[in-house]
Amino acid sequence: MENFDHILNWKLKGGSHRFPGKDGGTCINEAALVACGFEYRAVRTVHDMPACFSRPICRLAMMLNDQASDADRQRLMPFIMRLACADTFEVERRREALIAARLGLHGEPWGSIPFDKGLRVLEEALALGRQAEPVMFGNVIARMETVKNQPRSTAGGRFSLKLKILLGLAKEPEPVG
Repeated sequence: MENFDHILNWKLKGGSHRFPGKDGGTCINEAALVACGFEYRAVRTVHDMPACFSRPICRLAMMLNDQASDADRQRLMPFIMRLACADTFEVERRREALIAARLGLHGEPWGSIPFDKGLRVLEEALALGRQAEPVMFGNVIARMETVKNQPRSTAGGRFSLKLKILLGLAKEPEPVG
């Protein structure tokens, strides 16, 4: 668990970044590349992602990542390991249609949407078709460690606990008194 702390302190940032960012952060798609075992590269569009990543899912994740506040953006962390879920052309088309319908896009360019609504749509789109292959956390740790060459952050605190709870690695503390 000690080796997992630097991932729990990872920060998602808006836009594309040199890896690792000065503060250890990247966008959700760049983090997903590394966590899923691919060599890091800057991601400016979904077409920069390997073919095993769902284009509609990555596009929605990128939009949410880039439009979110710093605090909301961190709520995307549990989705990092789920983006590598590309499926058949038909399933990808259904995902695209679902995202457009739920967000009211109707052929219009993507605009700003409420973050919570976007998260719900992302979850719904991820439920369609093939699910991402599970990756052992030990592998994720090793992959992130390989590319991260800066000292590990010692900042833990509430964010780390909340993320550990989300990932099922810790339990909500019981109230005292």
